[in-house]
Amino acid sequence: MSEDDKARAATIFDVARLAGVSHQTVSRVLNDLPNVRPATRDRVERAIKQLRYVPSQAARALVTRRSRTLGLITTGAPDFGPSATALHFNQAARDARYAVIMASLLETDAASMRSAAEMLVRQNVEAIVLIAAHRTAVDAVQGIELGVPLVAVASQGSGLAHRVSLDQFEGARRAVSHLVELGHRDIRHLAGPEDSMDAPERLRGWRDVLAAHSLVAREPLVGDWSPASGYRLGRELAASDPDFTAVFVGNDQMALGLIHALSAEGRSVPGDVSIVGFDDIPEAEHIAPPLTTVRQDFALLGRDAVAAVLTVLGDEQAEDLPVRAPTLVVRASTRAVA
Repeated sequence: MSEDDKARAATIFDVARLAGVSHQTVSRVLNDLPNVRPATRDRVERAIKQLRYVPSQAARALVTRRSRTLGLITTGAPDFGPSATALHFNQAARDARYAVIMASLLETDAASMRSAAEMLVRQNVEAIVLIAAHRTAVDAVQGIELGVPLVAVASQGSGLAHRVSLDQFEGARRAVSHLVELGHRDIRHLAGPEDSMDAPERLRGWRDVLAAHSLVAREPLVGDWSPASGYRLGRELAASDPDFTAVFVGNDQMALGLIHALSAEGRSVPGDVSIVGFDDIPEAEHIAPPLTTVRQDFALLGRDAVAAVLTVLGDEQAEDLPVRAPTLVVRASTRAVA
């Protein structure tokens, strides 16, 4: 990236981070408002000069008025994890006496994302939270300066100023480590779609554990999170590979389809194949056999998103929240190798 590109990419939040102040303080300096200490004003002005920042109209218009309203953008299909996170975000926001205006998008192209974000800004929201199911959603919002903070619920996105997440990599490691400890050596993986935020991290965790135990990571099969794709891939896997004894599945819905497929192919779970899913959806405990899975605390994730927003809105310097590790829930779909 050239220096000119860097200058165009700089936002009010980049200036705030470099100067060690809030974005509201930068806006006060831009608008030459009082109640900014001379030393603070000097730091902001030096940061603006260093970044060659050119403020947008939205940044200049940003002031400290309070609407007690937050914007929430959700993307992709209404899958269990993002939907549960959005539900608990709304509850945590209400507990903090904030209203929430939602925009739900199936398409995550730049034009759709910008349109949704600008609609929320016109509603005078104090901040926007993005629950991102796909990398394209994060890519689309990066570089958009809206004049309000953006907090992303996303497992990837190093360029984001504010992000909360659950540790998908560590969750996958715990799942696969469980299978290794049970004596499994041929552990296959049914992965989620490649454009997913979470699937690559779960794939990376699977590979990491296998490499640590000198086990071969055979080519993963890629589904679309649905039970139908788990069933289809399960039939293919059972027909083509008689040797595998365990499968780490990228989510619980695909695991349900996989169990159905293995049964149709005459292979029992866990007698012939042990299965671990991911998410701990409500149905996981009640299928036959009950599914060993990785539980994600979506209620906590929703509360973390609200906490991040309140920190960004209220503090001069916002510290990153800890990345929470999911927990393994052992049920009857896994057992030791005979």
